Amino acid sequence: MSWLAVIVGLVAAQRLGELAYARRNTARLLARGAREVGAGHYLPLVGLHVAWLAAMVLLVPAGTVPNWPLIGVYLLLQAARVWVIRSLGPFWTTRLITLPGAPLIRRGPYRFCRHPNYLVVVLEIAVLPLAFGAWEIALVFSALNAGVLAYRIRIENAMLAERAGEGPISPSPDREGPRKPA
Repeated sequence: MSWLAVIVGLVAAQRLGELAYARRNTARLLARGAREVGAGHYLPLVGLHVAWLAAMVLLVPAGTVPNWPLIGVYLLLQAARVWVIRSLGPFWTTRLITLPGAPLIRRGPYRFCRHPNYLVVVLEIAVLPLAFGAWEIALVFSALNAGVLAYRIRIENAMLAERAGEGPISPSPDREGPRKPA
């Protein structure tokens, strides 16, 4: 088995575990009266991540030896990802879910950055392919991710502004509510 298959397999398993955790948190939040915002972008977002991993498997030669320092950077990004997830706790989801009345999270990496999870994802999407010399995959998926995140962050910022008491969000065609509550 190649390093590529092992590493991409581990990343896929991690993402599937995160999806299960996110689904459980989402169900609990919705049961408490939360609502989802911007649901229309969710399937393209998931598709982007699946295609990113598939592109690695299909386009990178199986015998490619990884750049271990970049794999180390990727592992550091996973530590940052865990920090984000732990900081949000039961409010961490992969969807944009808001629970009216819940305070905004301002601990962990949220003390320093408004969207630390997205920063981690941006770096992951670039670093993992670069670790296998696949700069083309890094470039294409970074550009696609930038488009999806620009849309998502716009919706999430509006949701956060509403949650912070800055007034209602202006209507949007696929808007149902705001960001990760806490």
